[in-house]
Amino acid sequence: MTGDRFGATILGCAGPALSDDEKRLFASANPFGFILFARNIADGDQLRALTAELRASVGRDAPIFVDQEGGRVQRLRPPLARDWPAPLDQVAEYGAAAPRAMQLRYRIIAAELRSYGIDGNCAPMLDVARPGTHRFLRNRCYGEDVARVVEIGRAVAAGLTEGGVLPVVKHMPGHGLADLDSHHDLPRISAAAEELQRVDFAAFRPFAGLPLGMTAHLVFEAFDPEAAATVSARMMRAIRQDIGFTGLVMTDDISMQALSGDVADRGAASLAAGCDAVLHCNGDLAEMQALTDRVGAMTPEAHVRALAALAARRPAPEVDIDALAAQLKGLPRGPA
Repeated sequence: MTGDRFGATILGCAGPALSDDEKRLFASANPFGFILFARNIADGDQLRALTAELRASVGRDAPIFVDQEGGRVQRLRPPLARDWPAPLDQVAEYGAAAPRAMQLRYRIIAAELRSYGIDGNCAPMLDVARPGTHRFLRNRCYGEDVARVVEIGRAVAAGLTEGGVLPVVKHMPGHGLADLDSHHDLPRISAAAEELQRVDFAAFRPFAGLPLGMTAHLVFEAFDPEAAATVSARMMRAIRQDIGFTGLVMTDDISMQALSGDVADRGAASLAAGCDAVLHCNGDLAEMQALTDRVGAMTPEAHVRALAALAARRPAPEVDIDALAAQLKGLPRGPA
């Protein structure tokens, strides 16, 4: 590691408790934070013990992230947390009341997450849906026009922030035109730069000051026909300059198969392109060791952005979740 800077990674773990090897790796690599998945979650006491164990492994109050969108992408399920419909479905159900409904929904999610020691959620998802958006993504979106996506995204970010959970905007600079699943394939976007600026990039600009964002593993041919956004210096400049994003930029999961090369190569390429931290999700110890050996510590600039993100965390306030749920249930349904 370089000085006292965080490692340039956010890492997962293999199971519901840390192995001795994982503890040694995390102590040595000092990742900025951690991310959890269903494989890491058994019950409430176990989950609280795991989040405490992760923080103890690096000797500080490291952020712990999860994907708790609702619908298919929801790592905590009953009885640990409420089940939610897919975001696009709930937005449609509430119509004009959808912004308030989604703020309440994510305020409840925040309270549930904080009760287990989780303080980061990979939401809001600001990808603008299209008729051809791949089914893995489409009903996770908030709408088919920029104004609606921004309106709901602001509500989601507010609900999380009020509940003491850091929001992570994704997938920059926009995943809505993808007709392939980037977990398995590399989507190529042929839309003109003007359309991308007017629609996809525009959905992210109002969130440029939020503390954390995540990239998309897509090729935007109008900007860089050779490289996916995560590993493209041109696309990272677009995120910083065209969108104006000032927060810490993490990659989408670097172990997804949209990218070529091994995990260490992908991680190094993403940092060289301008990402601040590499997200590695599958919990494979050998991959994490190779990745952390290769990428080392954050740059000084990334470390400053990481500290700013941590400073944006709020204490978890006391809240009556049942009362919030009653407010949500009482909202009117109907068209926007």
